Amino acid sequence: MLLNGKTAFITGAASGIGREIANLYVRQGANVVIADLNLDAARQAADEIAAAGGQALGVGVDVSDEAQVDAAVQASAEHFGGIDILVSNAGIQIVHPVQDFSYADWRKMISIHLDGAFLTTRACMKYMIAGGKGGSIIYMGSVHSKEASKLKAPYVAAKHGLIGLCKVVAKEGAEYNIRANVICPGFVRTPLVDKQIPEQALALGISEADVVKKVMLKETVDGEFTTADDVAQVALMFASFPTKALTGQSMVVSHGWSMQ
Repeated sequence: MLLNGKTAFITGAASGIGREIANLYVRQGANVVIADLNLDAARQAADEIAAAGGQALGVGVDVSDEAQVDAAVQASAEHFGGIDILVSNAGIQIVHPVQDFSYADWRKMISIHLDGAFLTTRACMKYMIAGGKGGSIIYMGSVHSKEASKLKAPYVAAKHGLIGLCKVVAKEGAEYNIRANVICPGFVRTPLVDKQIPEQALALGISEADVVKKVMLKETVDGEFTTADDVAQVALMFASFPTKALTGQSMVVSHGWSMQ
């Protein structure tokens, strides 16, 4: 029970990677906050965890909305008595060539991925500091935190930005025993990735099968997708690591897609 008694606030946790992390954290003794844009889905996920014997709270939050973030974190901290872990995982994907990207879509991507990470960090750090027990802040980056791909200018920019934010939080949080890390997954077969396959096929003029084989998995060592469990296991390791030896570090989880 590596996280026994800890409370984790996980964004984008009603499905996909976020839900997998929440499920693993619960099995390791944590209370989890299922924070998601879709309130009904968040509550359903929390109810399913509770029905299986876990402790979970579902909250609706737009991570790009300052007031919503502050209110959701406050309600969660009051419900469970504090916040020990933040997993900033919420994200979307929009793909276009740079010359065709609207500024509105650029801003939407940056706002959700980078502004959302800042807002949830600020809100959760206040409770971690007040609680006096330290904490762990985990950002869901990507192989695109270290590499680039066509059609993903704002996504790549935001994911690179998370590494910079993480390093600052690691330095500022150290005196309060707060650690910060970035997980950089390769392609995980989630609804977000499934949505990209036809979009990239259209934009690149290739088949959907070629998008998977020649774009998404081309650089892996085994032609395999990264799994949500692969990512969740790293999230558990960062959340439960006993010292600050790894703070400020990012870890790639990609079947060799990126080896930085």
